Amino acid sequence: MKKFFFIYLMVSLCWINVIFAQDEKAAEVKYGWQRELVGGVNLSQSSFDNWAQGGENSLAWQVNLNGKFVNEQQKTNWSNSGKFVLGSTKSGDQESRKSIDEIKLESVLTYKVHLYVNPYIAATAETQSLPGYHYGDGSQKTQMSDFLDPGYIRESFGIGFQPNDIVKTRLGAAMKQTLTNDYPKPYADDLETVKIEKTKNEFGAESVTDLDWKLAENSLFTSKLELFSTMKAFDEVDVNWDNILTTKISKYFNVNFNFKLYYDKDISAKRQLNQAIALGIMYSFL
Repeated sequence: MKKFFFIYLMVSLCWINVIFAQDEKAAEVKYGWQRELVGGVNLSQSSFDNWAQGGENSLAWQVNLNGKFVNEQQKTNWSNSGKFVLGSTKSGDQESRKSIDEIKLESVLTYKVHLYVNPYIAATAETQSLPGYHYGDGSQKTQMSDFLDPGYIRESFGIGFQPNDIVKTRLGAAMKQTLTNDYPKPYADDLETVKIEKTKNEFGAESVTDLDWKLAENSLFTSKLELFSTMKAFDEVDVNWDNILTTKISKYFNVNFNFKLYYDKDISAKRQLNQAIALGIMYSFL
């Protein structure tokens, strides 16, 4: 429990200290729905024919879709966001392999009682769209996951703090459900019981901190740190930290750097890392 709050306080204080050096929160508030839907496609390809130095043909692609729908009213703020990412790579004679796959939805309803500190209720859902495989030697592969297998759902309520339009954080009580079907291990099954559990329910505390920082006219850094703890042990704090740096080269072309850290002791005793750099096309639908 102490470790959970220590991580939460340290990260929040560091970010807030940086952000308070920026402009104050805008005085004017636009009421009603504000919509944003941005999609992007990143491609990478190489081909060799009688190339003396050697090499393998390769093709990699990634599709990104991010949406935000916010209803701002005098007494409430209802913020809804969604993220869809899917990518694949093919190298040489190997079949195409999934490189990234994520579907994430979040809805947060905040009731305004103070300028900066307000109560909230929230719900999040996360899964993947296509089967995931572990690749062994040669052509051997073993399926490890699928759509909603696992799937994660979290409901929470508590207090949110938003000093300006760049950073916001919330802390509260939460319920977390892990759903599986064909692949309960290691996501939902309790290894200490004989029965194979396909669902897991946990109660604890959650912290979510969002950073949306415009570093320059053409550069945007977004970061989302999610912590969840059942308060059973110091080393059982689930961490999901997603960071994206986007730099626009022109109206439609951009460079993305994505770094993601994930830790869940039930899945792996070691932290998981995912990093990618991509050049692609970006288009705003709304």
